[in-house]
Parts: sequence; C-alpha cells; structure tokens
Amino acid sequence: MLAQGRLVFLALLLSALVVARPARAARDVSIFYYPWYGIPARDGSYEHWAQNGHLPPADIAASYYPARGVYSSSDPRVLASQMREIATAGVTEVVSSWWGWGSPEDLRLPAVIQAARAQGLKLAVQIEPYERWPRTENVLAADLAHLADLGIGRVYVFRPFDGVIDDGGWTRLNAAAQARGMEVLAQTGNVARAAAAGFAGVYTYDLLRYGPATFRRLCSRAHAAGLLCAPSVGPGYDALRARGDPRLLSRRKGATYDGMWLAALRSGADRVTITSYNEWHEGTQIEPARSFAARRLASSPVVPAYQSYEGAFGLRGRAAELAYLLRTRLWALAYRASASLRAFGLLIP
Repeated sequence: MLAQGRLVFLALLLSALVVARPARAARDVSIFYYPWYGIPARDGSYEHWAQNGHLPPADIAASYYPARGVYSSSDPRVLASQMREIATAGVTEVVSSWWGWGSPEDLRLPAVIQAARAQGLKLAVQIEPYERWPRTENVLAADLAHLADLGIGRVYVFRPFDGVIDDGGWTRLNAAAQARGMEVLAQTGNVARAAAAGFAGVYTYDLLRYGPATFRRLCSRAHAAGLLCAPSVGPGYDALRARGDPRLLSRRKGATYDGMWLAALRSGADRVTITSYNEWHEGTQIEPARSFAARRLASSPVVPAYQSYEGAFGLRGRAAELAYLLRTRLWALAYRASASLRAFGLLIP
C-alpha cells in the first residue's frame, strides 16, 4: 500500500508540472456501464433488481445496496447524476452494455449518449452475447452499421469466439467496421487469434480470470502483434445474493482495486478499462453503495445481508460510500502521468 500511495502522490505532483505542456495522445480510462435497471413508476416493473426471485425495493439481486436506492436507467435525472460521477472520477469513456438492436439497452442508448456527451464523456458499447437471436455474422454486420449510425466509434465485444462466427467472419466484420472508422476490441486473452481476426485490440473484463499477474504479459503480446491493450481493473466480485455464485474476489478494503490499477500501470496499457460502474449483480460496481445502515434493510432469508464499502481506503460513513469513485480519480491521474513518471525514473518497475 505504501508503494501505491507513493505512486499516486508523485502523479499528483507531476501533473502540476506537465499541465502547461503540449498534450500527448490521450490516455483514456473507460468504464463498463449497465443501462438495464427499471422501477415500476417509470418502467412498469422492477427490471434486474428483482432477478432470481428477489423482492425490491428492500430485497434486491445484489450483494451491495445503491446509495441512491433502486433506480431506473431510463430516468434522465439518474443518467445525468451518474455521468457527472463518472466524469468527476477521471473516466473519459463510458462503455454501455448493449444486447442487440431493439433491446431495452438499445432503446435507452440515445439517452445514455446524450447524458455522457453532456459531461464531455466519450460513449462506446460492449456487445454482449445476447440470446434472443444468435450473434451471426449477418446480425453483427447490421448491428455495427446501426451503432455507427448512432455515432459509436468504439465497440468492445464480449466473448467474441464463443458463438457461431468463425475467424473469417470476424475478419470481414472488423474490416467493415474499420472502413466506417470504428475500432473493435475483443474480450480475450488469445492475442494471436484476435490479431488474425482483425480486431484492433484486446481487453479482459473478467476480474476472476484475469488478475494483476496477467496484465503485463497480455500487453506485451498485444503490442508485439500490433494490437491495443486495455486490461480491466475492478474492486472485487461478489454475486452470492444475485446468483448464488460462491466465487468471491474480496475487496480487501480497497487493496484489490489498488493492486489491479498498479498492475495496469506497470503493464504499459494503452487504455485502462474498469469493471464496472454499476454491475450490481456481480458486485464489481464502484457506484456509491449504502454504508452499514444498509444491513438493516430486509434481506432474503436464504442469502447474507448486504455488504458495504465501509473501511475502504480507511474511509467511513458517507466518505466510504464514495470511496471507489475518489480512488478512481487518483488512479486515473496516476495513469495519465505514468509516462512522465517513467521518464523521471519514478515509476515502480
């Protein structure tokens, strides 16, 4: 923790030195965002909060409870507030989860784009493995054209090689996307296959499978293949209440997040992606979560009470609710200053 704190402190100092200098190529920090939540008052029912038999508003499908309460992703006030938080945290790109043309996430996408751009944020999408119809080459070709028409310039594809599209199909899709000025990244550790299929880069997303020890090797292979490297950092993983998933990546009062960020800086990443702003089901979110008071809310009789960020980075109460947003701002600054830190011999090797 001492070395990590030194890194952030040095980044703060160096930022004052480089602020007046000509800007280098931007070092983007991207965050995965989920526009799929709903409440009866706006959407006719609880969307996602009630997953797997939970009974909102007190009992929700998450191991943490949002500080803003259960909310609707179609509420413009919620979108505006969330995008302000994201921008203030030093993030530059929102990656909105997208489940196919005509899906609820697609219908909400224009509002998400508008709210993001109002805060000076870029907007990308993550194409998910939607099941309403197969992700075939023809379907994806139409989807990418639709997204391009909406002004989306960067696309992240989750598990691209799990479906029916072969490498030749991806090569054609990526060539067409590139012709439209789109950049497509693959969620995979198989750099050679991503390069052969014409992807512009790779990212990891999965915090359980791709830990800090994997980042440097991934980026080294990506750069050798001429690809961008965008490893994904995150605070932890806890999907017990939402899915009964016993796997756990403990937050360790913020140490897990710090360790991932430090590894990303050491890896030479071209951009850092964050899993996630508000994937509450998997407990990867950095959106403010209610503190210990949340434990007094009604809980499902078959799963534990809610967790909280209490004690993260030494913070308590209201400050703890904001802990991961505050920490993200420091790490985003450290990431952008890392080139200068390395030049001065101050970045930890």
